[in-house]
Amino acid sequence: METPVTPAPTDEWFRPVPLSGRHVTLVPLTEAHAADLHAGADEGTSALLSRGGPDPQTVEGWAGYITRLNALPARLNWAVLVGGRAAGRISYSEVRPADRWVEIGTMLVPAAQGTAANPEAKLLLMARAFGELGANRVQFKVDARNARSLRAMDKLGAVREGTLRQYQVRPDGYARDSVMFSVLRREWPGVQAGLEARLASR
Repeated sequence: METPVTPAPTDEWFRPVPLSGRHVTLVPLTEAHAADLHAGADEGTSALLSRGGPDPQTVEGWAGYITRLNALPARLNWAVLVGGRAAGRISYSEVRPADRWVEIGTMLVPAAQGTAANPEAKLLLMARAFGELGANRVQFKVDARNARSLRAMDKLGAVREGTLRQYQVRPDGYARDSVMFSVLRREWPGVQAGLEARLASR
């Protein structure tokens, strides 16, 4: 039987504190990061973004995208800094203190994909969720067409719970299927150990 954990106060769940690891630093995402994201993005990056994604041809489009993300309720966004430059963003894309869970979503520019940035950014946000906020669950929703992200979730050790069919209509009108994954508090030590072992080898 799991030992009950007292959750952090509600306002703490909505505080985007800076977090640092060996490979990445996470800081609150602002329009100041738009130029770096624009410089690193390609058309494939934009195609996988959520509703209202940026015009990949302009810094202003990325700034508008960041503004819209930060305006969404129950959401916290961080820039993923690698070598002091923004190489993507990672978010608590939904925060539910009453139910003691958060959802994590990640977008990295191509040069950062397949590097230590993704596992370490996830490690930092999951460690905060389970260790500081007292979450019982961290969940992820992945576009069923995004083979890279699906493989990353399996490698993470998250449990594949099922597919939410035609869950989200994309800007191009496509009704996206989303694959749901989760990690529970009792599963976190194993997932954490796996992430730390992967990072130690880099």
